[in-house]
Amino acid sequence: MDGHLQQNPKNLALHEYENDIITPMTEKRYRIVYEDEWLIIIDKPSGMLVIPTPKKETNTLTHLLNQELDRRGVEVNAYPCHRLDRETSGLIIYAKGKSAQKLMMEKFSAKEVAKKYTAFVHGDVRNGHGIINKPLYNRNKRESLNALTKYRVLERKADFTVVEVEPVTGRTNQIRIHFKDIGHPLVGESVYAFRKDFRLKFRRLGLHARELEFDHPVTGKRMRMESPLPHDMENFIKGERR
Repeated sequence: MDGHLQQNPKNLALHEYENDIITPMTEKRYRIVYEDEWLIIIDKPSGMLVIPTPKKETNTLTHLLNQELDRRGVEVNAYPCHRLDRETSGLIIYAKGKSAQKLMMEKFSAKEVAKKYTAFVHGDVRNGHGIINKPLYNRNKRESLNALTKYRVLERKADFTVVEVEPVTGRTNQIRIHFKDIGHPLVGESVYAFRKDFRLKFRRLGLHARELEFDHPVTGKRMRMESPLPHDMENFIKGERR
């Protein structure tokens, strides 16, 4: 790759392939769906940490990605530009170097990055679409911060609803807390709801970061990336559950 951004007619990924690394603990692979001189966009599997917790795990996405860049002779480190929970699958943006990270994070701060998720939530969400506008408490800042989440019902099943979720603000665990607050916690939720309270079980959190859209922070080109629903979530919709 020459490092210059090029867009195909459908705004699909320029550089897409399955990574060969399989970690001993997770035995799951990550996928690079886009890469240029400044950015890398990863399709992360559920169960993989982005950065270490205080336990100092080494099998994180950031560690594995930088190992790969080292093997390829890339001289800069990759830094995540936003958060994605361990159990959440889907798209996450990395920057090559601190300068590119700063530019990309400024896009997030200015709310210039559109993110869409697919979520499974317990029960029947009556309204076909809606907005959840409820402040969330930030323990570090010791104050409540404005939080806004848009949603649209995609499909109704017997015990749960499939929704498209668009977090307008980017508060920690915003989607999980907001849907709990309206009485429809995410399927597989174990932090903001008790699994035992629900008949429906899923081995992980029913949340997938499906789509990202933004203007490239260096070239200005319009970027749109989409990740298909993982097999485990597809099978859950079909009723093939374990």
